[in-house]
Amino acid sequence: MEFGFEFLAILSVILFFSALVQGSIGFGFPLISTPLLAMITDMKTAVLYVVIPTLLINVVSLFSEGDILKAFKRFYPLALMAMIGSAIGTQILIYSSSEFFKLLLAISIFFYLAIQKFKFEMKWVNEKPTFSIIFFGFVAGIIGGLTNVMSMILIIYSLEAKHTRKEVIQSANFCFLFGKLVQVIIFTLHGSFTQEVLNASVLSLFVVGIAVVIGIKIKNKIPQDNYNKIIKAFLFLMAVALVYQTLF
Repeated sequence: MEFGFEFLAILSVILFFSALVQGSIGFGFPLISTPLLAMITDMKTAVLYVVIPTLLINVVSLFSEGDILKAFKRFYPLALMAMIGSAIGTQILIYSSSEFFKLLLAISIFFYLAIQKFKFEMKWVNEKPTFSIIFFGFVAGIIGGLTNVMSMILIIYSLEAKHTRKEVIQSANFCFLFGKLVQVIIFTLHGSFTQEVLNASVLSLFVVGIAVVIGIKIKNKIPQDNYNKIIKAFLFLMAVALVYQTLF
């Protein structure tokens, strides 16, 4: 699929805005960029153009938190399950690319917003730690492979496992990193990465890098509560638009 200058300009704006949010509040890049891009193209194309910039975001986030080896030893089982799930989800996306994956993405966003508002209690997460790691890692990976968004599943797990803010960021980014790496490998083997996609992805790394730096600088200048409300309202409107676009 070939795109012209107009698409690349829109892609740059979407990635810049998403990375700006990521730098400002510490999350949100794939959660915002994927549905925005999916509104003007299909889900597979949206994931393809976002996957490499997401890798950069993951690496930056992990290094910014420090203690990488310690975090890896603790969270690699969860990340491995996410990688396996992502491999399966990516294969489904490649061979069964459907407009209804946009609906799945919208449902994922609604679910994410719901867990931010309501308190879920799953006592079995701490009672059965091994099973919970397998379950949440695998499910997050499959959804991530299909929609590029696995944060809502990982947030539920982290909340129930009583992780600190640093642990939430570390566990989520290791899962994202492992999931995106296997996606890149599968897309490459399948021949999905055309020269056009690769060129756009490389150029987008500069856009994303600049936006993240700006976002980090303005992080402390914006009232966090107000900013979070704006982002959540924006996500809600995107999810509604995706539902409308899929069903009508």
